Amino acid sequence: MRRVLLMMGCALTMGLAACDTVVDTGTAPAARPSGPPAQGMSPAEGRSAFAAVTRVVEPVSERECRARTQGLNCDFLIRIDPNPKAPPNAYQSQDRSGRPVITFTQRMLGQIANRDELAFVMSHEAAHHIRGHLARKRQSAVAGSILLAGLASVSGASAADVARAQDLGAAVGARTYSKNFELEADELGTIITHKAGYRPSVGVKFFYRLPDPGDRFLGSHPANPDRVRVVNQTIQKYNLN
Repeated sequence: MRRVLLMMGCALTMGLAACDTVVDTGTAPAARPSGPPAQGMSPAEGRSAFAAVTRVVEPVSERECRARTQGLNCDFLIRIDPNPKAPPNAYQSQDRSGRPVITFTQRMLGQIANRDELAFVMSHEAAHHIRGHLARKRQSAVAGSILLAGLASVSGASAADVARAQDLGAAVGARTYSKNFELEADELGTIITHKAGYRPSVGVKFFYRLPDPGDRFLGSHPANPDRVRVVNQTIQKYNLN
């Protein structure tokens, strides 16, 4: 039955015949692709740059949020993860009150080379909130869970297998639009970076040093060349720098 459920998961996502490994889709952020660390700022430089960039990017992000949305909490909290061992990552989440939170791990700051890159990554995470990606991801997860559980139930699956189908459907559903969300955030993040007075044309170079995740089916992030292309197209479209 588990093999049948996996096949159902594939059918749920565009009818493809083979699936990547589906990972857990809880509230924890997706880790950056593993690989050799990029050369970034020293810890002291990173902390200083973080404070300076946050002071500028935060109000710009809040203005963009209020201009582009209605009824959304736009009071960003931008913070550094206090755990020095947390893997390199930057991610957007929400606290219990719905306030948007952008978190950088300390090791992530060590992979960012300059303030333009830092502003770009920070703006990208703010864009996730403005575009409503967390809510849209939850909606996709619920839809996938209901659909796959229904298919399992109709096929005569046991209660345990129906429960597993719900989990698998949620995982597949949450990943279905993940790459599109990243590209949407890259586009709006480029605009926010520019409005904050930083250079997205420099910030985009952060992708040049990241290990490329490739264009994996159900992968959480698009290939780096696709992301660079979206940023450059946005720069040209709006005459940014």
